[in-house]
Amino acid sequence: RSHPRSIKHIFDKLDSQGAEYSIKVTYLELYNEEITDLLAPDDILLSAEPKKALALMEDGKGGVIVRGLEEEVVNNSSDIFTLLERGSAKRRTAETMLNKQSSRSHSIFTITIHVRESTPEGVELVKCGKLNLVDLAGSECIGRSGAKDGRAREAGEINKSLLTLGRVITALVDHTGHIPYRDSKLTRLLRDSLGGRTKTCIIATVSPVALCLEETLNTLEYAQRAKNIKNKPEVNQRTTKSKLLKDMAGEVEKLKQELKAQREKDGVHLTVQQHENLLRQVQSLTDLIGQNTDELEQRAEEIKQLNEQVETFSGQLDEMTKERDA
Repeated sequence: RSHPRSIKHIFDKLDSQGAEYSIKVTYLELYNEEITDLLAPDDILLSAEPKKALALMEDGKGGVIVRGLEEEVVNNSSDIFTLLERGSAKRRTAETMLNKQSSRSHSIFTITIHVRESTPEGVELVKCGKLNLVDLAGSECIGRSGAKDGRAREAGEINKSLLTLGRVITALVDHTGHIPYRDSKLTRLLRDSLGGRTKTCIIATVSPVALCLEETLNTLEYAQRAKNIKNKPEVNQRTTKSKLLKDMAGEVEKLKQELKAQREKDGVHLTVQQHENLLRQVQSLTDLIGQNTDELEQRAEEIKQLNEQVETFSGQLDEMTKERDA
């Protein structure tokens, strides 16, 4: 596995620099197009109620965030390995005719690092970086795996999300105008890794067994196409300590408002600010639709006028042809 080596490298690098840093991790599972938290407290996961699906929201910067995802602070690689094992034990797996422990979901383990630096002028800066470790469930031939009922639905959802991922990869490689990121939660989560601002490494798992030749060839073709995607990595953003604290204070205040709205349970469980933001977004989209409709009507009128001109020119050409033949 690459996880232990990459995690060990992070701590070795930070310790060798003598950096002052903090590290937080999250671990989510995408199962049947629903996101759940693999690091949620055990009393929640073991309750009689089903796992609570988390909402995927736009962050206003071209990316997405998962609302309500548990963040765990870690101090060393052992802490991370413990959380990885704890979360992995909660992932949904099942036995099929092809695999005794087949993953029935995708998962993303995210490591977020904040490093404190100081400029020669004495200004404190905070540099932030992320590492996403993504484990994709493999595509599955339902006929060969023997999946039935619920297992067949799981396989269908896995194949559907991987198919959407394949279409996104193809669109990026072929430079088509529309990239269907929004067709799947998986592609929305991986948007920055696919043609975005990050460095992306893909490890393709294949089998030497002749029985799996078709799957091996498909996987290698998949990886080869993904390899041709051109990302535009950006240097980790630096921000002042005061700005970071201000952002964190704003986030805490937002969470307090959301908690208050949940406790009061007064109508829709949204804060006034959230409701106003939604109304503004709806109004903005309505205005945009109106503008596009006006432009379409204008273009339709222009096309109509051009058609009339073509008909006029065609008539004149016919008359000139008849005069010439006479």
